Amino acid sequence: MARATAITAVAFFLSAAVLLSSSPLAGAARATPRRSANNNNKHGIPAVFAFGDSTMDPGNNNRLITLVRADHAPYGRDFQDGRATGRFSDGKLITDYIVESLGIKDLLPAYHDPSLTVAEASTGVSFASGGSGLDDLTATTAMVSTFGSQIGDFQQLLRQIGSSKAADIAGKALYVLSAGTNDFAMYETLPLRAGSYPTVDQYSDYLVGKYQYYIKSLYNLGARNFMVAGLPPVGCLPMQKTVHLQQPLIVPGGCIEGQNAAAKRYNTKLKQTLKELETDSPGSTFAYVDVYGPLKDMAANPRKYGFTQTERGCCGTGLVEMGELCASMMPQCPSPAQYMFFDSVHPTQATYKALADQIVQSQMPKFVK
Repeated sequence: MARATAITAVAFFLSAAVLLSSSPLAGAARATPRRSANNNNKHGIPAVFAFGDSTMDPGNNNRLITLVRADHAPYGRDFQDGRATGRFSDGKLITDYIVESLGIKDLLPAYHDPSLTVAEASTGVSFASGGSGLDDLTATTAMVSTFGSQIGDFQQLLRQIGSSKAADIAGKALYVLSAGTNDFAMYETLPLRAGSYPTVDQYSDYLVGKYQYYIKSLYNLGARNFMVAGLPPVGCLPMQKTVHLQQPLIVPGGCIEGQNAAAKRYNTKLKQTLKELETDSPGSTFAYVDVYGPLKDMAANPRKYGFTQTERGCCGTGLVEMGELCASMMPQCPSPAQYMFFDSVHPTQATYKALADQIVQSQMPKFVK
């Protein structure tokens, strides 16, 4: 039993849906490629600011003494110049495609990129931290930035921009938020919160309450346009299926039914909360971003998206390799574009592009003037 518990603990620090990555000694922070900015946009959105976890983190964790890093090969193999910038994928993230679609700039940089200038940050930046969550315990366990500290970084940027200009940018900018997957993975794999929240639904209520608090905090800082992502089908992540192989896999596609059902219930609560926030927040616009449905569709209809593999990642066996285990000496698939996942947890650039295309088409009209 002791050995099984230890294995479970280790598995958590290697899985937990975007929770852990490479050694902090794996390399110094790499400068991101040059960014172009178009300040003459005609859609009324001067900037995009992102908050959350590794799905939004373009390299903020590179400076941290944490296991949650992706600044080493083969990450970034399909990025510009094949650089491992800290993005947990072979290439771009959804937020990169969003700013590109708006014509603001080519990429959404990390706020803690040492080469970033205030002028560049004022047209959009990501404060997200891989391994973070809505629950502070999730972030502190992974030794990364909490959601609250990300908001603190945003406040610091506003001060750097200057009060008069900052107020205008904050009010017109688009805020993209994605968090909660790591919290659920921790609850299921290393249930440190089980004592306080005996059921996953009770924990869901806690997380949605935290989300509401953070969104109100951003609103009080001048934010008005919110794009908030729900949970993915957590039970379909290759690593989660590997770690929880003892659970009944009765959902088509071999996913873990209980985790997916819990994610769907959480998403329903989040959608209702966002509707209430929009009603109670004058001048605000909220868009709930469904990533659960599209990812399930990719798994069920891979050829529709050009995928040949949706059950495992491109790196190694694709079942456990992630972060430090997903290293350049491991076998790699020849074409990540044909894979839904790059490592055992994180999507490929192709998956992010497909999601971004749907988001831009279905959600962006709510914000573009």
